[in-house]
Amino acid sequence: MIRRVTTVLAFVACALSAAVVHADTFVTVDPAKITNGYMNVFNLPADGSGYQFGTGWGFGDLVCYYTGSDLTFAPNTIGDPNPYWYIGGGGPGAPGNKIMEANGYAEDNAGGLAGQTVRFSGSVVSNTLTSSHTVIAFIKDFAPDFSSSNVSSVVLPSTGVFSITLATVNDAARHVQYGFQMTGPCVWVTDVANFGSVTISPFDGTVATKHTSWGTLKSLYR
Repeated sequence: MIRRVTTVLAFVACALSAAVVHADTFVTVDPAKITNGYMNVFNLPADGSGYQFGTGWGFGDLVCYYTGSDLTFAPNTIGDPNPYWYIGGGGPGAPGNKIMEANGYAEDNAGGLAGQTVRFSGSVVSNTLTSSHTVIAFIKDFAPDFSSSNVSSVVLPSTGVFSITLATVNDAARHVQYGFQMTGPCVWVTDVANFGSVTISPFDGTVATKHTSWGTLKSLYR
């Protein structure tokens, strides 16, 4: 009897330990964290969709901004009228000549999200984007040298809650990012309203989790 009880207690200890190690880490829209910007630029599909370059951008330059804790993401604008950016040159009504993949995100470089099941949730308050642009929520787990990544993503709904998860690699040298990515042609600044925007609020709801009861554990040893 003592041996059986000891075995059950050991099993419980292992189960509790595993629950701590693999517990979900919940993240959401946060003006103190989702503040980084990165832009990837591509040719239009009609020109072969070839990758042009990628570089860090100011968060506001993406175009992203907070109103309180709500994040609004709009199509990207380029103030340079050069035909590289706009077909026939920039100005009101000029079509964009490049596809802009604008990434606004939080990044963990301290290993705090390593070895976790990261759950990223939010609530779309408004989404008036036209078919010219798409926006996704993502979690990305990059290798230390950014040569590869594991990704979970979802296209944002017109309104309502979204939630995605990703089990990250237990390596503190990796880079875990979560945030939003808008893809579509650049638009002239006076035309932004014609292409719509998306506004996302933090999600403060709870997600139900299953717990193993003491009775269930004991039944395994009957």
